[in-house]
Amino acid sequence: MTTNTVRSLFQRLVDIFRRPRLERELDAELSAHLQLHIDDNLRRGLSPEEARRQALLQLGGLEQTKEAIRDQRSLPFFETLFQDLRYALRTLRKSPTFTLIAALTLGLGIGANTAIFSLVDNILLRPLPFPQPQKLVSVTGTYPKGAFVALREQIKSLDVAAYAEGHEFNLNRHGDPLRLSATLVSAEFFRVLGVRPFLGRTFDTGDDRPGQDNYVILSYSLWQQRFASDASIVGRSIELEGVSREVLGVMPADFHFPSAKTQVWIPLHNDPRDTVAYWAGDFMPIFGRLRPGGSIPQARSEVGIFQSGVSKLFPWPMPASWNADISIVELKGNMVSDIRSRLVLLLGAVALILLIACVNVANLTISRSSTREKEFALRFAMGADRRRIIRQLLTESIVVAFLGGMFGFLLATQGLQLLKLTLPADTPRLADAHIDLRVLGFTGMLALATGVVFGIAPALQSSREDLAATLNAVARGAFVSVPHKLRSALAVAEIAFAVLLVISAGLLIRSFWSLSHVDPGFRTARVLTARVTPDQSYCADPARCIAFYNELLTRVRSVPGVNSAAVVNTLPLGGRVAKRALEIENQTVAPGESGPLFWMDVVTPDYFDLMRIPVISGRAFTPGDLAAKSNVVLVSAATARRFWNDQNVVGTHIRLSGEKEKEDWRTIVGVVPDVRAYDLQRTIPEWMNGTIYLPYNESATLEGGRVPSDMSLVVQTALEESQFQNALRRAISSLGAEIPVTELKPMHAVVSDSVSTSSSTTILFVTFATLALLLGAIGIYGVLSFLVATRTREFGIRMSLGALPRDVLLLIFKEAARFAFAGIALGLAAALVITRLLSSELYGVSPADPFTFIGAAALMTAVTFLACYIPTRRAMRVDPMIALRYE
Repeated sequence: MTTNTVRSLFQRLVDIFRRPRLERELDAELSAHLQLHIDDNLRRGLSPEEARRQALLQLGGLEQTKEAIRDQRSLPFFETLFQDLRYALRTLRKSPTFTLIAALTLGLGIGANTAIFSLVDNILLRPLPFPQPQKLVSVTGTYPKGAFVALREQIKSLDVAAYAEGHEFNLNRHGDPLRLSATLVSAEFFRVLGVRPFLGRTFDTGDDRPGQDNYVILSYSLWQQRFASDASIVGRSIELEGVSREVLGVMPADFHFPSAKTQVWIPLHNDPRDTVAYWAGDFMPIFGRLRPGGSIPQARSEVGIFQSGVSKLFPWPMPASWNADISIVELKGNMVSDIRSRLVLLLGAVALILLIACVNVANLTISRSSTREKEFALRFAMGADRRRIIRQLLTESIVVAFLGGMFGFLLATQGLQLLKLTLPADTPRLADAHIDLRVLGFTGMLALATGVVFGIAPALQSSREDLAATLNAVARGAFVSVPHKLRSALAVAEIAFAVLLVISAGLLIRSFWSLSHVDPGFRTARVLTARVTPDQSYCADPARCIAFYNELLTRVRSVPGVNSAAVVNTLPLGGRVAKRALEIENQTVAPGESGPLFWMDVVTPDYFDLMRIPVISGRAFTPGDLAAKSNVVLVSAATARRFWNDQNVVGTHIRLSGEKEKEDWRTIVGVVPDVRAYDLQRTIPEWMNGTIYLPYNESATLEGGRVPSDMSLVVQTALEESQFQNALRRAISSLGAEIPVTELKPMHAVVSDSVSTSSSTTILFVTFATLALLLGAIGIYGVLSFLVATRTREFGIRMSLGALPRDVLLLIFKEAARFAFAGIALGLAAALVITRLLSSELYGVSPADPFTFIGAAALMTAVTFLACYIPTRRAMRVDPMIALRYE
């Protein structure tokens, strides 16, 4: 296309908006030409009338000439479009009630879709906010430090990095003690991601080596809140866990990798001399960036070769199944794999809401079109073709949809904030979700598609060219026949969609109910919990650490209103895991396999009584078991069944991995019931083998051979949270310790938090199902109201011939039941197939649960007949004399 052509098209488009002035100029120009021809003809001796007639013939007719000139200098499509828009706006302005109801109905559907799409777009669709994000990949397996260092040296197609989440450090000497969430990262972490700091620098190669790793990088929020945005903090040292670390930099405000919880990044301590930490510490996620010329298939091949020989590097046998299915995938896909299915389900739910809204408005439009048949007939009679009528009606539908889109966009801005509050805070990239031009563009496209979807059926129906029947009906003052089958089909579809959503919500409600009523195996009433987290250096001397907690328990128990108190290293459902491999007496491990991995709870003796965890056999811990060398343990019932086949396990022995002396064997003194420690669905994760309890003494060592320092205080009390918090802080201060207290909450709140994901999904589906029921009821009401309006005379005649009001009632109820049962049947059939997608979200209920299906059908039936109430009352009150007078 040449420059002149583009300029010409642009000029024509501009001329559309200058049409009144151009029309005046055209009239003046043609009048001048006409007068010149008239003057010439007069000079030739023609009469004035003949001179004008000949001049018009010479010009070819004024109107024809004007049309030819307009076609040359305008764009007919745009002119027609603007005409349709102006007419649509005038028509809709004459029907404000219809316009408002239709726009609000569509706005609800468009707003819900826009809000969910903003999440899907930011979490699933947008590339990661790093340079060349398509080159970032993730290794599907996890490795300890030693294996990662070997991988970093051997792989050629990737620059790799590793990180370990879930670490915490105390920040001291900068105001009140603060517990920070930290991520340990390899030196290449920031370089592989390709991010630059807001202030200072990131880690250099070698900054994760022993003796060169006393550095820290701050998150933007921590820098603002704790250090008052002081730029001079870079280069200074802060104290974390009693260790002085130099602040190298501050990351940008929008950097939240690997999660928004991270407040500081600290280098990995890659020390091969510490065998246990180097080979059995954190098994870390690995990610990388493809080097120039590298590809994902090449990286997969290299990682596979590395995995085949990595077990030889370990100082002990590794299971053959470990990382057996390792591969390379895109980093973004791996990050959002857990949330993807849930977001897709939510997107499907709001799509159904929008379809129901479209069906509702389509029915409203058909009803409205029946009052405009005279208009359409007259336009046909004046020469308009069917395509022109359809285009005009679609334009009106699209205008209504865009009005709904504007309302929906405003609704979505608030809805997104509610979604962020409803969804779990650890949802990947949730903090980055926002409304922007991309989402605005989606809303516009959705509004356009919605206008076409709900407008096409009414437009096709209203554009029938049956002039004689239409004008005859209008002349008699009757409603023009709108096929009842079309309206009923739309109502059936609306009911089917609503039933599908109600069943989905019902399944999630039943699942959530089952999950909420699972017996966790411990007491929650009148139990408060709090995390007490001394520095690890404070507990370098185990005796000092244990003495601190014993004294703290003594002081807490003396607080008025406190009945009992205990400490545990991993609070049930608290989200933390402590593990240790074990050896079991008289049981051997297969060659190439490691010892079984156990969940390891370290507790004080009062813990079991306080939490109402009884002893099934043997005995519980006693104060005497807190002696330094008391080697006794308890095991859970499931552990006893798995490893001792329900035999009497009391008196048998186990030994912690790495302990080799005879006196290291620990005696099992009791068995306790299973406790839901990991989540309400499982006692422990699948990759663990059992649960043991150790008394809190110097022999209760975790991985790395250390006594746990951060413990959860569990208290049975009638005190309010604020009262207990103040008492606890006073008790800690009286011990002369600068120790943060975090996560103060009732035990029932801990249980509630553990089902937050299931709760959020259920709440959203129930909200959508309620909206679907409301829209469905409105749609059914609309269909039946139109039925009553078109058959009022029929009902009057029936009653004048002896029919009773209940006969009219039965007639309408039969009509309602016909499409209601058809819609319910279709909805049930669709639900049998589609609800299988919910399987991963359900607990204790089948996707084809008959009670849920029957309940949804009954609820939809009730809603249908409730929607019949007002139209039925109107029909039953028809005066036969009025109906006969009209006839």
